[in-house]
Amino acid sequence: MVAEDIVKEVTFNTDGLVVAIVQDCNNSEALMVAYMNEEALRHTLESGKMTYYSRSRKKLWVKGETSGHVQLVKEVRIDCDGDALLFKVDQKKAACHMGYRSCFFRKLQDNVWNIVEDKIFDEKQVYRD
Repeated sequence: MVAEDIVKEVTFNTDGLVVAIVQDCNNSEALMVAYMNEEALRHTLESGKMTYYSRSRKKLWVKGETSGHVQLVKEVRIDCDGDALLFKVDQKKAACHMGYRSCFFRKLQDNVWNIVEDKIFDEKQVYRD
C-alpha cells in the first residue's frame, strides 16, 4: 500500500485530525500524544520521521527539527475504529520539550502530581526564542 491508500483508512475528526500515541519501540514506554492531519500522516509514512500537526501554530512540525531529538518510525498500528494511531519509534534522546525523555514524567501520588523522572536536557538551551 502506498501512503495515500493508508491515509484513506484513517477516520479523522471534524477538525481533520487524528490522535497519535507514541511509544518507544524497545520497551513500549509511552513517550507522547499529539495530533496529525492527513498531510502529517503522509509525510510520516513517506519520510519515516514522525511529523505532527500543531493545533496552536496551525502548521506541520517534524519532531526533532529544532532539538535534534527525532523519532524514527518502526511500527504503525491503527485502533479498531480507525480514529487513533499508535506509533512505535526509535526515540533519539528525549520526546518531551520540557527536558524529560517522556511527556509522562509526572505521577499521581497521594493526590499530588510528583515528578518521577530526571531531566535529561535543559530545554532553555535547546529551545531559544
